[in-house]
Amino acid sequence: MPLALSEVVATSRAVATTSSRTAKVAALADCLARAAAEGAQTVEIVAAHLAGVLPQRRVGVSWRGLRSLPQPAATSTLTVLEIDAAATELAAVTGPGSAGRRSALVGSLFERATADEQQWLRALITGETRQGAGDGVMLQAIAKAAGVPDATVRRAVMLAGHAGPVARAALDGGAAALAALTLEIGRPLRPMLAGSAPDVAAALSGLGSEVLVETKLDGIRLQAHVDRRVEPADIRLFTRTLEEVTDRMPEIVEGLTTLDVQTAVLDGEVIALRDDGSPQPFQVTGARTASSADPDRLRTQVPLTPFFFDLLHVDGEDLLDLPAAERWSHLARTVPGGWLPRRLLTGDVTEAQEFFDEITRSGHEGVVVKDPSLPYAAGRRGPGWVKVKPRHTLDLVVLAVEWGSGRRRGWLSNIHLGARDAETGHLVMLGKTFKGMTDEMLRWQTERFRALAIDDPDSDEWVIRVSPEQVVEVAFDGVQRSSRYPGGMALRFARVLRYRDDKPVSEIDTVQTVRRLAGW
Repeated sequence: MPLALSEVVATSRAVATTSSRTAKVAALADCLARAAAEGAQTVEIVAAHLAGVLPQRRVGVSWRGLRSLPQPAATSTLTVLEIDAAATELAAVTGPGSAGRRSALVGSLFERATADEQQWLRALITGETRQGAGDGVMLQAIAKAAGVPDATVRRAVMLAGHAGPVARAALDGGAAALAALTLEIGRPLRPMLAGSAPDVAAALSGLGSEVLVETKLDGIRLQAHVDRRVEPADIRLFTRTLEEVTDRMPEIVEGLTTLDVQTAVLDGEVIALRDDGSPQPFQVTGARTASSADPDRLRTQVPLTPFFFDLLHVDGEDLLDLPAAERWSHLARTVPGGWLPRRLLTGDVTEAQEFFDEITRSGHEGVVVKDPSLPYAAGRRGPGWVKVKPRHTLDLVVLAVEWGSGRRRGWLSNIHLGARDAETGHLVMLGKTFKGMTDEMLRWQTERFRALAIDDPDSDEWVIRVSPEQVVEVAFDGVQRSSRYPGGMALRFARVLRYRDDKPVSEIDTVQTVRRLAGW
């Protein structure tokens, strides 16, 4: 019998209502095992849904498109496979009249859902499923359901990118199938992430005697897959969220076709530069890489330059487990020198600080200090990468927004800032700010947050809750204790630096990180 959607919703509720990690894992593992009885495809879908994502990634439906729904059904009839088929159909809707067709499809789906199912589906489609089933819990549940070691599952998901395919392999073929999930040309793997340090000296103190100090570019993270075994060469480009953006960057594709390799997987960034080589503001790069309209015209107006700082595979050889220094040697032989970021190998704090000062004076964001001896920690904030910026910054999510007054009347202005609690998965408010916003930014965010509004933005309410989807980078001068906010602390003199459309909410900074920065 096809697995009912109601079973997945019940599992999600059970996970959300318990604080016990053991109970969460048991509930998820039981649901995955029931899905496995129906087949490998169902397992993959259920694992993705319980992780809070759609296998289709985006289906073109926002909170605004789900604010007015049909009356819920009295009884549950929907199956997991029907939800997946509906999402696939929604994702395929494009062109003139697409809004109407999409609305009709949403209506026909939601009229078959019960009240609980409607609520759950709305959260799934908009990416707001917050039930405490993050990577750690989900991967442990997959291991338990399949009877395989946790470490084997963690390794597989780093290389496969998402939990769904890993669950399918684990429950269909066990450890042997997981071992077969190796790095694959054309399939993105999770990028290695950097931790943070308040200054250069602190970064060096936590690493080895000699480190690489590398320019931190304020661009868009890019993973490039090159396959020249076919004609024409198959070049695929992915962002840090594993979204494919190949069609948006024709100049990068053309450049990669000139490499003297058969296969390669490179990790780096793309950035828009001024004529003198200094970086354009992040918004310029972000706007260029976010647009899929007429990329050939855009490349002449805002050309992109690639910089690669790691090589994960070349000509049939996976390099992930090699020490970083060996990967960098391979990289230097693979790409042109102009595609390598400026870097310094040193063990001297004074020399590293001078390099940091020079890099930030030239307009770049800071540096990343790297341990040459460590492997590539795909999908994790490995201990071998530590970023240093010239100011305290955090990536947070906007939870609500307030209508402005005075000169800002008519614009959505003051934003409520939230961090993620790493222990519970919940979002915790750390304060609010209206500082750092230009008129252009105010116009943009008014349109953006009206689209994300959970509350009616045209009501008399001063504060409008929004779907927590928009990541914002803020600078601040310190952290102070505060009983005003649930986290017991607030950011001092927080100000907006930029909105981060390139970063998902799952990667925002945590409450625990803020406490460490405060020294608590």
